[in-house]
Amino acid sequence: MAIRIHTPLTPEEARKLKSGDSVLLTGTIYTARDAAHKRLCELVAKGEPLPFPVENAIIYFVGPSPTMPGQVIGSCGPTTSYRMDAYSPTLIRCGLTGMIGKGRRGPEVIEAMKECGAVYFGAIGGAAALMAECVTGVELVAYPDLESEAIRRLEVVDMPLTVVIDAEGNNLYETGPAAYLAGK
Repeated sequence: MAIRIHTPLTPEEARKLKSGDSVLLTGTIYTARDAAHKRLCELVAKGEPLPFPVENAIIYFVGPSPTMPGQVIGSCGPTTSYRMDAYSPTLIRCGLTGMIGKGRRGPEVIEAMKECGAVYFGAIGGAAALMAECVTGVELVAYPDLESEAIRRLEVVDMPLTVVIDAEGNNLYETGPAAYLAGK
């Protein structure tokens, strides 16, 4: 049975989630890919404010396709997360508590997650249209010059996710294959 969670996601709430948990996420999340992450980290380095409140926030690593008439957003499947690994520890230390993407994360990201109480959610790769159906509202927040990779605020309802790496560092990409090989 899926766990229903709502944003904002505090570190205390994030620490309750365990690797392998299925969740349905409702609330406000933000989109950002590598170019936007780079700009965010440049602002942090300069001590300047970020264009959205990162504390207790969740960032979805996505660049939606163009929106068709009658739709809220175009297809919006997750992008490969390791491209954000150089930037994620900085944002986690600024209060980011959740990331949504696909693929493995590096050890520096996992250490920051354990230190600060953050989680990494896996979204369904290859099901971008399904993910778009969970989005009920979209607003451009920053960097329109990045076009599809601009930062957007999304309102989502029951977005299906899996906790891949929890705040203790338990990693489904490691435990899942091990359990399979052990016949569990």
